[in-house]
This record gives sequence, structure tokens and C-alpha cells, in this order.
Amino acid sequence: MPRWKALPDELDPQVKEFATQLRRLVDRGGLSVAALSDRTGYAKTSWERYLNGRLLAPKGAVVALAEVTDTDPVHLTTMWELAERAWSRSEMRHDMTMEAIRISQARAALGEFGAPPATSATTAAGGGKAPRRAASAVAMPGIAGPAGVSPTIPPQPTAPDANRREGTGSRGPATPPPPAPPGGGRRRLTMFLAGVVGVVVVIAAVLFLTGGDGGGKKTQGNGVSATPSTGTSSGLPAGVKCAGAGCTGKDAEAMGCSGDLVTTAKTVAVGATTLEVRYSRTCGAAWGRITGAAQGDSVRVTAGTTTERGSITATGDTIAYTPMVAVRDAAQAKACATLASGRTGCTT
Repeated sequence: MPRWKALPDELDPQVKEFATQLRRLVDRGGLSVAALSDRTGYAKTSWERYLNGRLLAPKGAVVALAEVTDTDPVHLTTMWELAERAWSRSEMRHDMTMEAIRISQARAALGEFGAPPATSATTAAGGGKAPRRAASAVAMPGIAGPAGVSPTIPPQPTAPDANRREGTGSRGPATPPPPAPPGGGRRRLTMFLAGVVGVVVVIAAVLFLTGGDGGGKKTQGNGVSATPSTGTSSGLPAGVKCAGAGCTGKDAEAMGCSGDLVTTAKTVAVGATTLEVRYSRTCGAAWGRITGAAQGDSVRVTAGTTTERGSITATGDTIAYTPMVAVRDAAQAKACATLASGRTGCTT
């Protein structure tokens, strides 16, 4: 009897229950993974991923397993549908987490520039050096000292403190507080506005230096995120090597767009073959896949005017992928399969 590894703790309970059920069916049928691959037409490595919870089995594989183990496919596919929804929710949460990380990184990068000091803003507004006042004394307006220098007096209590003393009957200071300098309110307002303008100037400079979108990535006219000519971006998760147009024509697994970053957006049965549109929101790309196929079967994926193709050329292979095409969302991609028997089919 096969000895299974423990399923990952982070798996959704419904996905874990479904994988456990698949294991029970394999054990009940007395099948090894190699025998299961031979009898279902799905690769051994694929079944290892399905049974260890690293990848959700496609519907075609589930139906094939039901057939070789004499299990009612209706009940098994019902459990698969529940697991598929849970898997999609987990992928959505992963995408939202990655988006939150990118936003935090962008905010941190902007925060490194900081806001301009108040003296700099005042200088920008006044056109000259901001006056400096000693913390221990203030100048008395309208009173000239020796050589035209205004004398200084100790700081006086503010108006709220004076009013509070008057309300309690305490005696105020012998010398009344100096009158407010003319236009002081306007001067404070001007200094505040100058500070705000300085902050806006710094933020505008940051956006200009980072390409205007806060994340250092430019977009093409069709709204798809574009990357440099190398197809990589420092804002992508570790292991992901392309995004948007930079992924077009490239292999999803080699570019790090598969695994936990992919979901099955569309699926349809073409004879005994399962046709799927696979979509990675992180990479902004989709591709076509056929499983349970045979030599001579082919698959293509189209998004707008771009089409990529894949086919099974070797005897014994049952899975074929197309290279990726850039899409804003999975609805833009359409996959079609052409079987060696002449039968064809497409996703909606």
C-alpha cells in the first residue's frame, strides 16, 4: 500500500479532503502511481502533484480515476467542483497578498525620500532665507533699541493661559503680553501652504523618476503591464521572471508563472481530452493546455491577434501546453484543441 506524505498544512480544508479521497481510491484499487499513470493516460509526475496536494487535479483526470477504480464519477466530480472553488479562493487570496506586498514596497520606497524640512519650505515661499528666532526671547515690534536694534523680552504666556488665570481670579503678569505682529496669521498660512507645495513637489519628482505609476512598470496602450526587454521586473515575486507582454511566447513553468500562481479559468471536454485555459494573474498571462491527449493532438490559445500553439509529438505523452499570451484577464483568452482523429473543440 502506498505511503503518502502529509498534505501541506496551508491547504484549504476542502482541497485537503478531496486529495485525501483521491488517495483512498488509489489505495482501494491497489494502484501504484506508475500504474495509475498508465491506466488514466495522465503523467506520473502529474499524479504525484495531484495526490500530494501541490496541484489540483483537472476534471478529466478525476473522471479517469473514477473509471479505473469503478467509482461513481458524479459524486467524485461534485467533490472536485467544491475543491476547485476553494482552490480558486486560495489563489485569489494569494494574489491579494502579493498585491498588498507590492503596495507596501511602493509606499516604503516613497517614504525614503521624506518631506522637506519646514525651513526649506519657508525659504521657497519667501524667496530668501527664513528668519531665525531664539527660543528664549522674541523681538518687541515697534520699539527700537540701540542702533535701531529691537530689544528682546522673555516669552510671554499665550492668550489661553492668560484667560484661564482671569477665569480663576488669579492675577496676570504685571506687563501685558505684546500685541501680535501685523499680518502674523497670513504669514503662518503662507508658511503652511509653502510646506504643502514642497511635499507635492517631492512626490511629483518621485513619480517622475519611477515612471509615473508608482511601481516602476509601464503599460502599453492595451493596458497590459509591460516589462523591460528582458521580461523581468523587480516588483514581481521571487522566482517570477516575466509579466504582461514580456511573457508572450514563453514557457509558463520556465518563467515561474505556474504552480501556486496559476488557476484553471476555462475547461471543456473534447472527446476524451480535457481542454483548459490556464491563467496567472501575477504574470498577466494565459496559455492553453490539453490533458488525457494522444500523439498528434494539438492545442492553441488566442488573445486578440496573438496565437500560440502546442502539440503532442512523442508517443506516451498525454499533456501539451502552449506558450503564454499576455492578457488583462482570463476572459480575453480562448483555447482550442484539434485531435488526431479530426475532432475539434474550443472554450467559450
